[in-house]
Amino acid sequence: MKELICIVCPQGCRLKVDEERDYDVTGNRCPRGAAYGRAELTHPTRVVTSTVRCTGGAYPRCPVKTSGPIPKSAIFSAMALLDEVTLTAPVRAGQVVVENVMGTGVDFVATRSMCRGTEERGAV
Repeated sequence: MKELICIVCPQGCRLKVDEERDYDVTGNRCPRGAAYGRAELTHPTRVVTSTVRCTGGAYPRCPVKTSGPIPKSAIFSAMALLDEVTLTAPVRAGQVVVENVMGTGVDFVATRSMCRGTEERGAV
């Protein structure tokens, strides 16, 4: 029996997941908690946030995140991909930075617009 705290909503239900009974979940107050508990033990995923280098911009780094969750086992490899990325300003929020991260169908996208270094900060 594994114990988890559900992170799907602010209630923070204390879940118990019985691996021997086909990942039966108890302690959840909504169906989303049951789905989270089952998924967390069978195929855990995470949304990944980080930064990448940016040349010619108002700041030297641009924040990025995955457009959806990726398998937890792929996080370190996905982060290594970002070490090879250098953006050139201007960058728009939502712009795809790395497509199809680790074959997951999920992209890394910019989460902030980045103007050129000579333009007003924050404007693109």
